Amino acid sequence: MRRSQTGEPSELDLLAIACLLPSLLYILVMFVYPFLYGIYLSVHPLKMDGFSLANYIAFFTDEYQYKTVGITFRLAVPNTIVVVAISLLFAYNMRRGIWLERTVTTILVLPISLGVILLSQGILGFYGGKGWLNQLILGLGLLEEPLVLTHNFTGVMLSLFMQQFPFCFLMLLGYISGIDPSIENSARTLGANPWTVFRRIMLPLIAPGLAIAFALVFVMSFATFPSAIMLGQPSGSTRTIAIAAYAQAFEMFDMSYASAIAVIMGLFQLAGLLLILLLRKRMVTAATMGVGKR
Repeated sequence: MRRSQTGEPSELDLLAIACLLPSLLYILVMFVYPFLYGIYLSVHPLKMDGFSLANYIAFFTDEYQYKTVGITFRLAVPNTIVVVAISLLFAYNMRRGIWLERTVTTILVLPISLGVILLSQGILGFYGGKGWLNQLILGLGLLEEPLVLTHNFTGVMLSLFMQQFPFCFLMLLGYISGIDPSIENSARTLGANPWTVFRRIMLPLIAPGLAIAFALVFVMSFATFPSAIMLGQPSGSTRTIAIAAYAQAFEMFDMSYASAIAVIMGLFQLAGLLLILLLRKRMVTAATMGVGKR
């Protein structure tokens, strides 16, 4: 069906608009309105009338509150790097298939089916002070004291890794597997070694998918909440910014202050995404430098 030459919308255009309307309505109701209302609440403090930035000033002048930003970054950034790096390692080596590929893939993505709560309980049961791992180590006489792997940074990192690795692995595996193998084969035929093929050929092609995976894992890690409570110290070393927002909303019953913390959290996530996109552009430019015009 061709577009009308008179400039009037065709039946295909009207059908496309009709199909888009439910999605647009859903976005407006479930995202845009709550987001704008949250910003409105954040600048209207509970005990003040009219517009005010008191909530934001209170957050950045209270050490107990603003240090949650640093704690969250110290959890999110290392976890994101580790998850993406290991996912890339597995996905790249499995891009052309391996023996028992389906079995290996099923094992790697199994944590998806468990859920955060069940996964956290499993980590407590296996890595906890009286868990199977410590019982085995102590029983073999390898250590005199149990390893402290839960209720600290390590426990939260374990949980975040197990939650996010399957998503990142599947995303990168699908992306890398879709690259035409003849490109790689041509480079090998011309004498390129495996490292050169990866750095000069494959990495520029993988970079867009790698950036998306990095961004998604970072956002999920930055918003960590149940893992930080169940496997960390929610009032101490793993008090993330999400926990701070929850405490203000449902313990102090100050939705205005909680909204301000949520907005601050969103701004830091946005800044992280912009930085990731910038690094992605620089990475692609560096990887392709000297191999011809892009």
